[in-house]
Amino acid sequence: MHTVKTSHDNQVSTTVYGSRAAATGIPRFEMGEEEMDPRLAQRFIKDELLMNGLPALNLASFVTTYMEPECEQLMADALPINFIDVEEYPAMGEIEARSVAMIARLFHAPLDNPEAEACGVSTVGSSEAIILAVLTAKRRWKEKRMAAGKSTENPNIVMSAAVQVCWEKAARYLEVEEKYWFCSPGKYLADPQELVDLVDENTIMVVGILGTTYTGGYEPIKGIHDLLVEKNKKDNLDVTIHVDAASGGFVAPFVNPDLVWDFQLPLVASINTSGHKYGLTYAGVGWAFWRDKSYIPEHCVFTVNYLGSPQASLTLNFSKSGVQVVGQYYQLLRLGKSGYRAIMQNATATSDYLADEVAKMGDGKLFHIISAGHGESLPLVAWQIAEDKPYDEFAIAAHLRQRGWIVPAYTMAPHTEKMKLLRVVVREDFSRSRCETFVRDLKETVHYLENAPAEVQKHMSKTQAAGDEGSKHHPVNTSKKTAVHANEKHSLRGKHGKTHAVC
Repeated sequence: MHTVKTSHDNQVSTTVYGSRAAATGIPRFEMGEEEMDPRLAQRFIKDELLMNGLPALNLASFVTTYMEPECEQLMADALPINFIDVEEYPAMGEIEARSVAMIARLFHAPLDNPEAEACGVSTVGSSEAIILAVLTAKRRWKEKRMAAGKSTENPNIVMSAAVQVCWEKAARYLEVEEKYWFCSPGKYLADPQELVDLVDENTIMVVGILGTTYTGGYEPIKGIHDLLVEKNKKDNLDVTIHVDAASGGFVAPFVNPDLVWDFQLPLVASINTSGHKYGLTYAGVGWAFWRDKSYIPEHCVFTVNYLGSPQASLTLNFSKSGVQVVGQYYQLLRLGKSGYRAIMQNATATSDYLADEVAKMGDGKLFHIISAGHGESLPLVAWQIAEDKPYDEFAIAAHLRQRGWIVPAYTMAPHTEKMKLLRVVVREDFSRSRCETFVRDLKETVHYLENAPAEVQKHMSKTQAAGDEGSKHHPVNTSKKTAVHANEKHSLRGKHGKTHAVC
């Protein structure tokens, strides 16, 4: 055997792939002893990132994948700035306040005059916003109960089991009981009467979802509100509503402006929305709003002065980048209402076109569209196979992945978990032309699966019940299973096999 000798110990290579690091590999689990040339570090990390999917072809996520270069430059300039330090960076605080005011007014916050200060904060996505909303609602409920000499044990939240997993986290982390309304076949949005019937004296809030991750549907928040008004009056309660507008907050006002869901309803006490979804900002920014300061107990607000001046803090973290808030402010300033309206209406039109094309496949018998569309839901298409086929939705998703498309296949919410779905989220950069390319590839995928040998069809499908692994070769099962609590039984996933649709 011929052995090639290297001369790395005796020379310094000026090329990336002629270097010692290229030959021996880079550190994976422990820091190296020596420094690495910045060109090498950059190149090797770029090589690692090649394994990612293309964000533009990721049709699973609601999270923004396109922003204008002018905004990207502004965000890059803000990278060194610690957002929390408003004494040294007062412009950041001003930009947040302006953004809060603009979005709060979009949600019809009850502000007395054009100069009135809105009540809200920027957060790290809607997860932090939701935890803050639960925290303030629980404390408000507790203080009222203590003042009345009543028990403060066993607070609960009433919500649909189709909520995003952050609601489970908020309830469990803050020790609040989860009282769920469950879906049933053909009924995937909360029934107002059945939801309100779950309310009792220990309910700290009722949750209404403006755009579920499963089907994109808007829950009937006004209907929930009106029944809750009656319930409060009848049982002498003071239960309010929180609207989870993570996905729909920047869609409904521009596509379905007559829909009443926000602070126009007196019992809506708080709202969250995700700037990094249809707010059109890169990942990492959410927003929490309250009707007024009376819904934020003083117990939840902290004042610090060790950054140079006294400042109030209502956050779960402290130091964070201001990059995403700058990005959000740019979009609000750059687009205005007309710009957002044009983008959301285009996305809605594209999703309606896609739904029509999917519905026509197989002579109109192959697929059944679940999402409402036409401005009555988020701009997405959720569908299922309507006919009995030897392949399933997971097989379609797996084959589309070979063309670069990332399309989620998943099972529905608890009590409907045997139902499988495919979903395409139409974001700003999913243009009509790109959509037509996707339709072409979807048709080719169906043609391939229709004519594939039975063993191939079975191999690519997830044929067992929700929560089971199905084929061990299927893409959804090939990732390394490192979850420490894969067999937990305390969540909706553990109890019902719930698969949280990608968001």
